[in-house]
Amino acid sequence: MTTTRPTSRVPAADAPVARVLPLLAVPHLDREFDYLVPESLAAEAVPGCRVRVRFSGRLVDGFLIERVADSDHRGELAWLERVVSPEPVLTPELLRLVTAVARRGVGMRSDVIRLAVPPRHASAEKSVPAAAPASGPTLGPVELPTGWEDHPMVARFLEAVAAGAPARAVWTVPPGRDWARALAALADSVRRRGLQVLLVVPDQRDVDRLAAACRTAAGGGAAGRDLVAELSAGVGPSARYRRWLRAVRGHARIVVGTRSAVFAPLPELGLVVVHDDGDDSFVEPRAPYPHTRDVAAQRSVLDGVPVLFSSV
Repeated sequence: MTTTRPTSRVPAADAPVARVLPLLAVPHLDREFDYLVPESLAAEAVPGCRVRVRFSGRLVDGFLIERVADSDHRGELAWLERVVSPEPVLTPELLRLVTAVARRGVGMRSDVIRLAVPPRHASAEKSVPAAAPASGPTLGPVELPTGWEDHPMVARFLEAVAAGAPARAVWTVPPGRDWARALAALADSVRRRGLQVLLVVPDQRDVDRLAAACRTAAGGGAAGRDLVAELSAGVGPSARYRRWLRAVRGHARIVVGTRSAVFAPLPELGLVVVHDDGDDSFVEPRAPYPHTRDVAAQRSVLDGVPVLFSSV
């Protein structure tokens, strides 16, 4: 966490104005405000990072949305007080999704951000390696995953996934079929093509079952543990933030979680799967009450990400 003394503040030489979204609980203040970036914070004050600013005389948390050269504000600008963390957790794609979800639910972006971005834990940021370089999707013919031989249309769907086309599909699990093993095989086939997969399920029991199947499909052992991350409240805030960082930094290639995981800003996302979308657990009980199915559909439209809805 970095701050500066008032007497030593000099505006940043490049893009000295920060547009900040304060996390306020007042609907008419759900907008960006301009602040001056001191030179001492110029390197850390990056778009998407967590900051603290003074608003009506008190320090409040916020997110830095962008840096610009000039401000439209006619009066004197207050200073950016502190960079809580230089980690750019609110990516442009996530901000766009947050905005769409808030508008659809006639809610505030700050409320959606609290659902989408887990609380920070400094030790977790230090323990997770830096972002892995993007490898890009692997080209070549698509093979049917194990257990999907009786669904020939899945090959067409996987071709669209590999091509980055916003395909959408619905799959009803056949009687006697293990849905977790089937989805794990599908996820691993996408993972082996250099893409990340996000699987969202109703509760912790389903997370445990599906994550175990995904680790087995990814090779088991240490490899399976490294490639698969679980995102749910049941693992605790510190562990959840650590796993979230491993996913958004590109280390975890298959992410399994409950409803808020649908927001995870994975850098190489190739497929979103929502299982049993009729379950009431997918309805967020806090305003603006988004449903996981709706968020996944909005993400597919906004980012062109393929989505699969499966049910038993």
